[in-house]
Amino acid sequence: MRPADTPLTAGLPGGWTALAVVVGLALYPLLMRGIGADFYITLGARILILALAASALNLALGYGGMISLGHAAFLGTGAYTVAFLMNQGVQAAWLAVPAGVAVAALAAFLIGAASLRTSGVYFIMITLAFAQLLYLLTVSLPVLGGDDGLQLTTRLNVPGLSLGDDVAFYYFVLFIAGLAFALLYRLVASRFGRALVAIRENERRMAAIGYPVYRLKLMAFTLSGGLAGLAGALLANLSLGVTPHTLTWHQSGLLMVMVILGGSGYFWGGVAGAAIFLLLEEVISSHTEHWNLVLGALLLLIVMVAPNGVMSLRGRIAAALRRGGAQ
Repeated sequence: MRPADTPLTAGLPGGWTALAVVVGLALYPLLMRGIGADFYITLGARILILALAASALNLALGYGGMISLGHAAFLGTGAYTVAFLMNQGVQAAWLAVPAGVAVAALAAFLIGAASLRTSGVYFIMITLAFAQLLYLLTVSLPVLGGDDGLQLTTRLNVPGLSLGDDVAFYYFVLFIAGLAFALLYRLVASRFGRALVAIRENERRMAAIGYPVYRLKLMAFTLSGGLAGLAGALLANLSLGVTPHTLTWHQSGLLMVMVILGGSGYFWGGVAGAAIFLLLEEVISSHTEHWNLVLGALLLLIVMVAPNGVMSLRGRIAAALRRGGAQ
């Protein structure tokens, strides 16, 4: 089954499965602390954050058909905004995080307003060019730390929580990511989401019947950038800082690999792709110094087995079982 033929919320688990996932995510850091594996609490938070970033790209790429090679710019913009504000004394999460989201969304709006006038390879190259421009800007501005970036001594301030503790920070990330995915679900399951997918499938037809194609795509691109900025705000706090590397084309490429690996156009595609990529990276890098080569080969194998992403396997397996039962 091609992603174009799947429901907007393809891959959503059933009620009991969803409950099991939520309980598992909630118990995960307590279990890791209980066995003295605090590092894996941080890894879990990192997976959640990059799953959010990949899902933000999936909104533009998978649902809107906008192949952006510049989404790291929005990830980095959110991270730099929060880090800069925190270094200026703005420690309150309810101020710093929305500011990071707003600045990233504004950057996405401005970049989208220019790049969405084009399509195809021109759109890809323009988004890449804007991302490189922002990268060079961060490197050249002393107020943003130049090549060294910005460092943080503490994490955000949330009343009643000490985010310096990895378990507390994990739950904070889980809560924010949960809200973001709830918003994303409402978006893709709404009339807006259906119109966006229809534009992806046949933009000319949608324009001919009166849909404001440019405006809808710009709205999706802006929302996608804002969600990526939210992930960047969390990432800066996880890493206690941000460097220009966050804005590079390499980071944009990794996000795209995660989306393709999980399944472009599947609701949980970005989540599955981020989890698989980061877990494989962690396991393989701990066993060999040539982990990049091994990881690349494994990713290639996965894509060959599931060209539409791992989330497509569920439909393919179900279809195979139905054919087998019919015989």
